[in-house]
Amino acid sequence: MIAYDTRERAVGETGHGDHLCLAFTDDAEQRRVAVAYLLDGLRRGERVMYFADRSTPEQVLDWLRGAGADPAPALAKGQLTVTTAGGSYLAGGPFDPDAMVATLHQEVAGSLRAGYTGFRVSGEMGWVLRDTPGAERLGEYETKVNEVFTGRPASAICQYDARRFDPAVLHDFDRRHSGSVEQEPLHTGSMLRLVPSFRDGQRSLRVVGDVDHHSAQALAAALETTLDWPGDIIVDMSGLQFIDLAGVRALVRAAERLPAGRCLHVVDLAPMLSHVMHVVGWDQVPSLTVTAREVPA
Repeated sequence: MIAYDTRERAVGETGHGDHLCLAFTDDAEQRRVAVAYLLDGLRRGERVMYFADRSTPEQVLDWLRGAGADPAPALAKGQLTVTTAGGSYLAGGPFDPDAMVATLHQEVAGSLRAGYTGFRVSGEMGWVLRDTPGAERLGEYETKVNEVFTGRPASAICQYDARRFDPAVLHDFDRRHSGSVEQEPLHTGSMLRLVPSFRDGQRSLRVVGDVDHHSAQALAAALETTLDWPGDIIVDMSGLQFIDLAGVRALVRAAERLPAGRCLHVVDLAPMLSHVMHVVGWDQVPSLTVTAREVPA
């Protein structure tokens, strides 16, 4: 049984009080999360709002239809609203965090008065990259909006396309949320999970659990997938409990396959395991770096 602490959760586990950040690099991943979140809210009898930006409202409705749902009844009775940021809260002038927070408070209260079981909202946040007055206050808004959802029958998922945001900026926005949406794992077993994630705003592979001779092949397959990612590869070992020689070999072989100029960075490895890799000489591979977890003083 895997036990680990994380601020990430699967979209199906999003509950009341959550204000989650979705960082994505794949349009299909965005659609998967958005569709699951919207349909789950409708099934639960919640009022659901979606603010499109890079997509159009009609495209979002097509996503729902593609999943086998007919959004027409929910649209007709006002349970579902799909609009754009530009056509709603940005239409009246500069982005105002305090006004938006007040509006969300009203939406939650209004949804409950109307008899819905809760309120949920998701928005594509790409508008902040345009020359939008007040956009520089988005970080302030992401912090303040937590109070709208904490302890109330409401939730939100803010969508950030990581291909368009600077990693440092993305990390800053992410940490202002109460949690993050977990991406679809590349492997899920009783003793090991391999999850695409973001660390400090950069794409990474998070290893959770044990890597032994039974699961080393799963790690090797996941690393094979990451070879197609641009730039260096970060392997986050903060959730690793054990790794044997077969697992270490999978890391080394993946690093050796990288073209010149790219590196595989194994980070947050337990100090004892990091020491073993150093003694054996595994960290002498030019395209592999190993960073041990900091031990609190």
